[in-house]
Order: sequence, then structure tokens, then C-alpha cells
Amino acid sequence: MDENEDQIFKALQQDLGKHPVEAYRDEIGVVKKSASYSLSCVGKWMAPTKGRIPLLFFPASGEVLPEPLGLALIFVSWNFPIVLALDPLIGAISAGNAVVLKPSELAPACSSFLANTIPLYLDSNAIKVVEGGTDIAEQLLQQKWDKIFFTGSQRVGKIVMSAAAKHLTPVTLELGGKCPIILDSLSNPSEIKVAAKRIAGAKWGPCSGQACIAIDYVLVEHKFASTLIEYLKKTINRFYGENPKTLKNLSKIINKHQFERLRNIIEDPAVAASVVHGGSLDEKNLIIEPTILLNPPLDSEIMTAEIFGPLLPIITLTNIQDSIEFINSRPKPLALYAFTKNGAFKQRILTETSSGSLTFNDAMPQFVCDSLPFGGVGQSGFGRYHGKYSFDTFSHEKAVLHRSFFLELEARYPPWNDFKLQFIRFAYKFDYLRLVLLLMSHKLKGIFTSGHQD
Repeated sequence: MDENEDQIFKALQQDLGKHPVEAYRDEIGVVKKSASYSLSCVGKWMAPTKGRIPLLFFPASGEVLPEPLGLALIFVSWNFPIVLALDPLIGAISAGNAVVLKPSELAPACSSFLANTIPLYLDSNAIKVVEGGTDIAEQLLQQKWDKIFFTGSQRVGKIVMSAAAKHLTPVTLELGGKCPIILDSLSNPSEIKVAAKRIAGAKWGPCSGQACIAIDYVLVEHKFASTLIEYLKKTINRFYGENPKTLKNLSKIINKHQFERLRNIIEDPAVAASVVHGGSLDEKNLIIEPTILLNPPLDSEIMTAEIFGPLLPIITLTNIQDSIEFINSRPKPLALYAFTKNGAFKQRILTETSSGSLTFNDAMPQFVCDSLPFGGVGQSGFGRYHGKYSFDTFSHEKAVLHRSFFLELEARYPPWNDFKLQFIRFAYKFDYLRLVLLLMSHKLKGIFTSGHQD
């Protein structure tokens, strides 16, 4: 990463129009941090951990031994083509696996960079990069793997899971969905300003909203909506400029197909009527202005499908407490964000909603926390990674029990009798000392014997 930083900047600029600061913040810096963290911890992660064995089996010891799953296949998404390739790869290598990495053909400059550069630094017999389109992906899925790690859409995730099922291959699916933000009414102007900055940064900052954990819509009370919109407008102008023709610091839409998809969403007459800011499109440069919509139809595509672009619907409610019911009526999100100072409301959100992650009073920083697992739930995916969780994802935790030939518990063997039944009942219910007292009280011989004596 150190020696090829400029090449990565150029590749990300070419594929996605990412500014070097955004590229370093969201990709290069994350990979370097993840690699350093894993290097400092991998010795501890791979060491066996002791398992507590019931005294009933004395003398005995147990341990949990991580071992590599074997050969892993990693599919990479196009929106963060460097970090979504190398962060899982770090976990797979840390756990001792061989890996085939399949970059996205939709980010060709980054795919070429990975294919040409990784063999210069990593063992090409153990780590291979395979470029190509959907035909290559289909051929890879026909092979038998010990682990498949996929980042992408729900539609393709189903295809991957179906192919993996033929070989009973375990999969991690990092998908997406609609990630909501609950915005409680804030009375302090400085807090509103901070909230607007964090919302704008999490919606339009990472790849122009083309991120699986980007904010998909905002839930807010009617009385607070106009205040929020005004603060968001000011923040957008400060971050990206006021002239739609000279917008700065915005990534481009990945390709013409995705651009047209977003155009169709925003030009739907029912949706277009709800636009309160932005909406301009630059087809030549594949740029869409940061756009705010107020109460678009709930049955429209913008509210039923993952947006994956710089369009932000704001949905108003009479009471912000109703946001919990609103969210629970839809598929579980990959990420849920909530801005509130109400402790009781926080607790309700925590206990009454389900999501891959939950962040209070900010949006998206959970992705770069190595000590927190990253992953979905329900339709937003399953499995987790980052830090130790990446190591665990690509490992099998093998249970190892060591026993001695000394002391044989005859109550576990036939011929059966009432006392053995009573003994076994106690064995599952009480600790070893109580069993000893039971034996002593009955003064029975032959329950414990040495060696093979019957």
C-alpha cells in the first residue's frame, strides 16, 4: 500500500472519480490499518484457547484450535474495489488460507491494479487474482471451495449461495438494503449543524451514496423536517459547491447503466414532485447532484429498492417513536443510524429493532472499527468480518479434548441399573464434588475403577 499509493489514487479516480482524500480515508487508510492490526494480533488469534472441561471427566483438558478452512474464493464489489478486496484477503491470509480473488469488472483500472500488483508482493502459488466478467464468475462458482466470501447485491448473492449449496460450501454474504436514519428533534442549533454534517457526509461523501451502508432515507417528525432540510442544503453547498455544473468532491456514478437507473427513479413524475433540493444530472461526466426529496410515495422504487446513489428521501412522521414500527415493517437493514439524546428512546431502538449494526449520533464510522464485527442480518446478509472477526470467518474452530487412561467412570456403561440412572441425573445437574459425596454416601465399589478393571 505504501509503495503503490499513487497508482491506487489514479485507479480509483479513473473508475469512480474519487478524490485522493476520499480514496485514502475510505480505502487505502482502512487497508493499512487493518493489515497493521492483524499483524500485531495474529499470533494471539492463532494460539489455542483453553476450554473448561467438567470435573466429571478429570483428568482431562480441552482446547479450541483455529485451523484454516482451505481454499477461499473472494468476490469483490466495484464501489470500494480496493478495501473490499484487500480487507477480506487480510483475514483469509491471517487464518492461513489459499485464496482466489475475483475483482469486479465494473472497476477495470482497480481490477488491473490488483491483478498486476498482488503477485509482486504475495505468494502467487497461494494467492491468485482472476479477472473477468460474469462468465468468469460463473465458471469460478462451478468449482468446489472451502469458503466463499461475497460482497455485492442481494440478487447476485442468491446466485452465489445457490452455487455454494451444491458443495455445501460455507458462505459469507455482505449485501445491502435500505439503511435508515432516525432523527429525533434537536433543539440546540450546534447539534443540528453537527447532525447535518454527519448525515451529508454519510450520504454523499462515500462514493456519492454508492455504498451499502450509506443512508438510504431519513425518518423525522413533521415539525422538524424544514429545519433539517435547510441545514442539509447549507452543508451540501459548503461540501460540494452551489453550482450544479461545477460540483466538487463528488464521486461519479460507476457507469451509464447505473446512471440511467437513477435517472429513471428521479424522473418518475410522482417522485420528481417531491424533490426539494438538487436533481440536476450531468450525463457526460456521470455526475448527479446531491438531491433531497420530501415524502416521495412509499410504494415508489426510491422507497422499495436500495437507492445506491446521491438521492436522499426524507419521510415525515407525526411522532418519531413511530419510526420503530416503520423500520420493522421492512426488511432488516445492514446499518441503522439514530440521532437522539433520549435515553429511553435509545433503549427502545436497541431492543425493538434488528439490524446488522446500530450507530447512535453518527453514521458510517462503525465500518472502520476493527474491534466491532461488520455484517448483515436477514436479507442484508450474514457472516461478519473486520479484525479478529475476519480471522474467525476464514477459520474453523476445532474442539480438542485430551483424556487420560486413568480413572474410568463405569456409570456411563451398561449394564444399566437405577443407581446409574440416578448418578447420571446428578452428573448433568450438579458439580463434581456433589458426585463424590454421592459416591461416598452409597459406599459403592466399582463406580470408579483404575485402568480397565471392570
